[in-house]
Amino acid sequence: MGVIVQKFGGTSVADAEKIHRAARRAIRAKLEGKQVVMVVSAMGKTTDKLVALAQDVSPHPPKREMDMLLTTGEQVTIALMAMAIHSVGHEAISFTGGQVGMITDASHSKARIKKIDADRIREHLDAGRIAIVAGFQGITEDGAITTLGRGGSDTTAVALAAALNAEVCEIYTDVDGVYTTDPRIVPQARKLDTISYDEMLEMASLGAGVMHSRAIEFGKKYNVPIHVRSSLTDANGTMILAETSDMEEIVVRGAALKRDLARVVLRGVPNKMGVAAQVFARIAKHNIMVDDIIQNVYREHNIANIGFTTNASEAMEAQAVCDDLARELGIESVELDEKVAKVSVVGIGMKTHSGVAAKMFNALAEAKVNIENISTSEIVISCIVRLDDAEKALQTIHDVFELDK
Repeated sequence: MGVIVQKFGGTSVADAEKIHRAARRAIRAKLEGKQVVMVVSAMGKTTDKLVALAQDVSPHPPKREMDMLLTTGEQVTIALMAMAIHSVGHEAISFTGGQVGMITDASHSKARIKKIDADRIREHLDAGRIAIVAGFQGITEDGAITTLGRGGSDTTAVALAAALNAEVCEIYTDVDGVYTTDPRIVPQARKLDTISYDEMLEMASLGAGVMHSRAIEFGKKYNVPIHVRSSLTDANGTMILAETSDMEEIVVRGAALKRDLARVVLRGVPNKMGVAAQVFARIAKHNIMVDDIIQNVYREHNIANIGFTTNASEAMEAQAVCDDLARELGIESVELDEKVAKVSVVGIGMKTHSGVAAKMFNALAEAKVNIENISTSEIVISCIVRLDDAEKALQTIHDVFELDK
């Protein structure tokens, strides 16, 4: 009997009616002969409300206590979901992340999964029950409750699917699949039938909000097929799969926009061996995620400027860390720019086709969008632009690569 994992996001369990709808979907899969694990998020805007409540109490709440608070949202949902399934005559049992052995490191608010003990879930699946697991959360080896970061329920679901060797991990959302770009910004965006792990990983990390990038990493590592689909219909969504040879025929698969971005620039950095290592070691010590890095050397190679982008939510902490470094290392100044965004094109077809960068840069120039920084990889080209130009830039590159066709 095959296992499937079904993940329902906050909008898909926002009220009693939607909880019953999700319950019926799980029951139907069970009646079709599947062993079903549900992973659920907090209802609707519950997490946002809890964050606001915490900030009413304390302007800088400890991350450990925030984790303790935020995990209560999912605990409400798992209990209600189990009740909904029981109410129509089927067996279900709910679990927190800690109860299913979702062991993480101790990085509160963005913990990483170290291991999963799936035996307890298997025991209940074999007994004919639907297992309902709280997404987004885990527990350290010494018993501290942790969270996996925003969107972490995706990671919970795919990690469980890997641990249980599931046939598929179904991600139910309020959209019907993965689009070539954000359809709220570009109405001509088109739903994709398939996308590779690498392409989806890049799209997620570059701002596509459909799935959490760490979930895609798990999917790729353990070869878990991921089906992103709507919780409102039975229509097929988008399958995220291993790369296939015919995927290279499409040069650009999609475009992405990342707006929650900030740039920190250290000006007047002594251009000496090991200084850059010191800078980024300190940033890493504070668990600050770094995106793009650029360095310029001047004054006869004695002085450099080092700039990097990071998530907007971590910008103030990054600036504070760099201010400390400036005093210690004799760096002239630290600047923070929160008015930047990143637009990107993604496609494994870039491996075998040339001219993508030139086409993108020319289109942005004709649209009068200035490029402030460029970064590339084998399947991605990204440009830093002013935040005010971000949506125009996304529409421009979607048009020039004809992603609506």
